Amino acid sequence: MKKINKIATGFLAIVAFVGFNACSDDDNLIIASPQGGPELRTPASGTALILNADSAQDVATTLVWDDADYDTQTAVTYDVEIALGGTEFAAPVNAGSTNERFLSWTHTELNEDVIGLGLSPFVAGDVDIRIVSSIGTQEAQQQVSEVLTINVTPYTTSLPKIAVPGDHQGWDPATAPRLAASDFGASDYEGYVWLESEYKFVAPDDTGNFAWGNTDWGDDGSFSGVLAEDGEVNVPATPGYYLLQVDTENLTYSATQYSNWGLIGSGTPTGWDSDNDMTYDPATQTFSITIDLTADEIKFRANDAWDWNYGDTGADGQLNPGGDNIAVPAAGNYTVVLDLSNPREYTYTLTQN
Repeated sequence: MKKINKIATGFLAIVAFVGFNACSDDDNLIIASPQGGPELRTPASGTALILNADSAQDVATTLVWDDADYDTQTAVTYDVEIALGGTEFAAPVNAGSTNERFLSWTHTELNEDVIGLGLSPFVAGDVDIRIVSSIGTQEAQQQVSEVLTINVTPYTTSLPKIAVPGDHQGWDPATAPRLAASDFGASDYEGYVWLESEYKFVAPDDTGNFAWGNTDWGDDGSFSGVLAEDGEVNVPATPGYYLLQVDTENLTYSATQYSNWGLIGSGTPTGWDSDNDMTYDPATQTFSITIDLTADEIKFRANDAWDWNYGDTGADGQLNPGGDNIAVPAAGNYTVVLDLSNPREYTYTLTQN
């Protein structure tokens, strides 16, 4: 019996100790209670921001807000949510999370966010912003700030394009080669396309998709380089590689065949007297040649003449019409590739074998 009493006494002591500690833990427990959400201070509602690619890494604006009040000292997470103006955050986007009282956007960051919301380049649109505070790993006790609205004009560095569907690719605007404008808002388009026979030009719709039913152009029937949107006919061509130039405002077009491209220069075996023909690969849409070169200079020219040639002004790998001679870094055997498939971004490579 003594042994049993000792065991019982020990058990009661343990229960008492655990109970005492539980009471102590309860006494020290801090319960957060939402008292007030974060309050946005800057920028002012109605602020207009015009974003600029030239200032890509500069700060466009900084959001600053007052701390949320949870009636105790605790770590608070702030989520910055944005939405198209007037949509009541039906489809909010989280633009960033922080434990600080501020968040800065560079021009690039804000541009990507608002383009993602659906704003159109170079068109001003309203963006609603709110701050959502929470505590803990489960984002508990959320509090939401008042909504602040700013007006943002985003940009794009992608040039506007039109499509060239035709017999060369099955008359499918979605997969057709593209021509690019010289700038956003410009109406002059150009690009290189391999043509088989007939073709047309198709504009994108408001969402950027290319399909029949969009605005399209063909020849006005005179076959003199005049476009028509209504009553047009397909533009004819003979098989070959063409530089297409189109002006959708002035309704003109030209198609110049440049099927023969060659490499010429003091770095080639024939010097500046004649060029060395390159071979077109329809799979890669590039011209190439494997050739012995000396540490001299080269250029690309079309149709064995100087009327149309490319060099590299600035030695940046980008081709320029009539540009500077291209330096061959060292004598050797090279594979030279001319890529004219990306409209207005024509490039080349010199790979030593």
